[in-house]
Amino acid sequence: MMFVDAPSRSIVASASDTKGVLTAKDGAFVGVLPADQNVSNTAVAWNGITWTQMLWPLPDDERRRATIIAHELFHRIQPQLGLPNTHEGSNAHLDEMNGRYYMQLEWRALARAIGAGRVADRKEAAKDALLFRAERYRLYPKAASEEHALEQNEGLAEYTGVRLGNPTAELQTEMALRDLEAHVTDATFVRSFAYATGPAYGLLLDRYASGWHAQLKSGKGFEAMLARALRVAATANAEQLAAQRAAQYDGAALRDVETEREAKRQQQLAVNRRKFVDGPVLTLKFQKMNVQFNPSTLQPLGDAGTVYPTIRITDEWGVIEGKNGALMKPDWSALVVTAPSSTSGSSVSGDGWTLELKAGWKIVPDTRSGDYMLAPST
Repeated sequence: MMFVDAPSRSIVASASDTKGVLTAKDGAFVGVLPADQNVSNTAVAWNGITWTQMLWPLPDDERRRATIIAHELFHRIQPQLGLPNTHEGSNAHLDEMNGRYYMQLEWRALARAIGAGRVADRKEAAKDALLFRAERYRLYPKAASEEHALEQNEGLAEYTGVRLGNPTAELQTEMALRDLEAHVTDATFVRSFAYATGPAYGLLLDRYASGWHAQLKSGKGFEAMLARALRVAATANAEQLAAQRAAQYDGAALRDVETEREAKRQQQLAVNRRKFVDGPVLTLKFQKMNVQFNPSTLQPLGDAGTVYPTIRITDEWGVIEGKNGALMKPDWSALVVTAPSSTSGSSVSGDGWTLELKAGWKIVPDTRSGDYMLAPST
């Protein structure tokens, strides 16, 4: 495990690396993380070791601190458990009005379910959560597979953090409720929703589906396992039932809020399309990239990909930092930024981004007039 102070990039680690960058001091190992490495809470392979990397300082709250550490420790051993980090879809539907609407109704039902004292109330709310998810999946055919991929990665990790970082059932429920509440204010849910759904479904499955962990490798989603445990069958009139049950969760007021947000989203889509699709742009194709970003702010842009308001990427060609938007291609093959103000030199910049090129790389014209791309110097 390593703890990294982002401003100074100073490291305090529990072990030495294989290349001798870290040196022993006071029972730990210290050093400086090179600039070609990103800094975030994550599992990372560096200098011959797979590390759990944690940002310093850690949260002051003891329970939150323990939850985050257990979450990231899970990521480090995830491949060994036979639960690899599968390719995640864009979950773009969760930035659309109906996707967000039914996700938030599901969260409200999950909160009621795990917080209920009476068994009947708990089961009724759990069934409502399943109903709202079923309606979302009906509206968006790709939603199930894309959501399952992120839930198997971040959802399971956060559930593990909640279970292992909180010693009692009461504290686990409290932390899961905090997760459900914390993500309501996220600018977008496309990459953060699973931090909320994972612990809630996990705790419900602990209660009603003993041994459910053994089914994870089969690819079953949380909702399928819980529906089976609660004997909830698919219904032909999910749309009508979901509309009726929404009234129990203040659905009308939520719809008004999401309608207003949708109008603003359409305006932002137009801005992003002008910047990153209509051009002119610089395209940076990945060779062996490592990425750092905020999962709570992503902006889907249809078939063009996803806009990351802030991002840092290291690759064989250098390091790029963006603070005013950058477009990630849908297959994660390249990053697109606005055209540079100048194409000469190793330090290049544009609208809200800076690029430090390594020796052996240069910026050259791309196929479309006014566009640029990276290419080897030789």
